[in-house]
Amino acid sequence: MWFNHVILGFIGLACGLSVASGSFAIAVKLGIIPEMASKSKTAKRIMTYENATILGGIVGNVISVFTQIQFPAGHIFLALFGLSAGIFVGCLAVALAEIINAYPIMYRRMKLKMGMEWMLATIAIGKTCGCLFYFFNGYDSGA
Repeated sequence: MWFNHVILGFIGLACGLSVASGSFAIAVKLGIIPEMASKSKTAKRIMTYENATILGGIVGNVISVFTQIQFPAGHIFLALFGLSAGIFVGCLAVALAEIINAYPIMYRRMKLKMGMEWMLATIAIGKTCGCLFYFFNGYDSGA
């Protein structure tokens, strides 16, 4: 019986590593981390950004595979983690949109002359409201 658990754990870990490496490959290929470092004028700390991204991917992978792991850090850590994860996802979405120029193309096609900052702000507010909804109601509340 334990052999099945070991094999399933190994397969899950291997699949998670392949998905995570694909995500990191996209981030590296599109130059998202260097772009964020240059926009924030902290390019000399690029290695810190890359190491934090890799460490976050590894820890997230391990925690998602081994769901029985308890991390007794309290609500303050949970709030800091949620804030950090939200900032990362927001920066990633904006960096991807900036790289592929999705918003400017949409603006040109809609013939809008101003309001880009309002559109980005409403996207951020919508994502925040969705995250808060799931945070307070639970992810599996619809099941």
